[in-house]
Amino acid sequence: MTQIQDLPRLPFDRDPDDVNGIAPKFRSLRTESPVVRVTTSAGDEAWLVTRYGEVKQLLNDPRLGRSHHAPETASRVANAAVLTGPLGKPEEEVPARTKLRRLLAPAFSARRVQKLQGGVQQLIDQLLDDLAKGPNSGDFHEALSFPLPVLVICQLLGVPGGDREEFRRMSAGATSLTDVEKAKASWGELHGYMRSLIEVKRSTPGEDVFSDLVAVQEKEGLADDEIARMAAGLLFAGHETTVTRLDLGTLLLLTHPEERKKLQADPKGLVQGAVEEILRMAAPSTQDVLPRYTHDDIEIAGTTIPKGDLVMLAFTATNRDPDIFSDPNVFDITRDSTQHLAFGHGPRFCLGSGLARLELQALFSTLFVRFPNLQLAVDPAELRFRDDTLTGGLASLPVTW
Repeated sequence: MTQIQDLPRLPFDRDPDDVNGIAPKFRSLRTESPVVRVTTSAGDEAWLVTRYGEVKQLLNDPRLGRSHHAPETASRVANAAVLTGPLGKPEEEVPARTKLRRLLAPAFSARRVQKLQGGVQQLIDQLLDDLAKGPNSGDFHEALSFPLPVLVICQLLGVPGGDREEFRRMSAGATSLTDVEKAKASWGELHGYMRSLIEVKRSTPGEDVFSDLVAVQEKEGLADDEIARMAAGLLFAGHETTVTRLDLGTLLLLTHPEERKKLQADPKGLVQGAVEEILRMAAPSTQDVLPRYTHDDIEIAGTTIPKGDLVMLAFTATNRDPDIFSDPNVFDITRDSTQHLAFGHGPRFCLGSGLARLELQALFSTLFVRFPNLQLAVDPAELRFRDDTLTGGLASLPVTW
C-alpha cells in the first residue's frame, strides 16, 4: 500500500522556465493520473483531479459538497483560516447554499453590476492618474491591482473604503499557510469588524448588500453572526481572486508583446476575448484548487473515491487541457476561451463572475491607452509570488512607462 509520505505533495514546484506557467507536476498528472491521491500542504490525504472532463463532471455532481459528516476528522487543504476545511452539516448544505445564493443574487445581478460600471471606470482613471503623477517607475500591484477590487467590493457591500489597509492585513493574515494562529486570529478579526457594522446599517441603511441583508434579517431568520460571516466571505472572495487576475493579466500582456499590440490597436473590440484568455491562463498558485468532500462513493475515470474523502479540483490544470484548448500554453487573446472553468461551472458557478469581468474589462480596455509604453521594470524571473498564502498571486509588479 502507498504510504502518505510517498504521495505527491502540494504545493508543487513552480515552472522554472515560465513565470506564467503552471506547475509541471500538474501537467504530468493530468496526462498520467488525472484522478490521483495526493498529500495536501496540511499533511492530509486527498484526491487531486486535473483533467477538464472529470473536473466539469464533478462540478455538476450533487454528491460533492463543502460539508462533512465528521468535520473534526476531515482532511484539510492547508493550514489557513478560510476555505481549507469542511463547512456546515451535509443535511443542511443544499438548503443553506440555495438560501445564500437567493439572498446574494440580486447584489450581483447584471443590472446592479451594470450600475457600477461608471464608478469602476472612475476609480481606474483616478488610480492611473495617481500612478502617472509619481516617478516613472512604480508597483502596479500597489497602485492598482490591490486597491481597485477592494474599493469596488467595499462600495458594493457598503463598507468604508478607507479601511482597505486594515482589510489587506486581515485578509492576508487569514490566508497564511505558515502561521495557523495568525490565520485564525485574522479571520476572527475580520468577522468581528463585520459584526460591528451591523448596527451601523440598522441605523443608517444605504443602497448596498450589507443594508439589504440587515433589512431582511428578521424575515429570513438571519443571526448577526450569519450576516457577518456572509459579508466577511464576500469581502474576501470579492477582492483576493480579482487582485491576482489583474496582476497576472498585466504580466501576461507585458510578457507577450504581440498580444499586447493587438489589444492596444483595438482595446474595445478585443478586451472581452483578452479577459477570457487571461482568466484561462492565470496561474496564481501552485495549489490553486477548489476543495470539496464526497457525500457518497463516487466513481470517476475508473477510480472510486470513498465517501468522506477530500477532492481537490485543479482549475489551472484543466484550463490548459490540450483536449479542450489547442496549444493550451500559448497566450492568444483572439482564441475562444469561453469554455474555461475559472469561475466554476453549473451549480458551482461563481456569483461574482460578472463583477470580476467588469473590473478586468474596464482596466484592460484602458491601461495601454493611458500607458502605451508600459513595461516590466525587472526581469520576469525576479518576480516573487506569494506562495506562503492560500490565494497566491504576485507580491509586487514593478513597472515603468
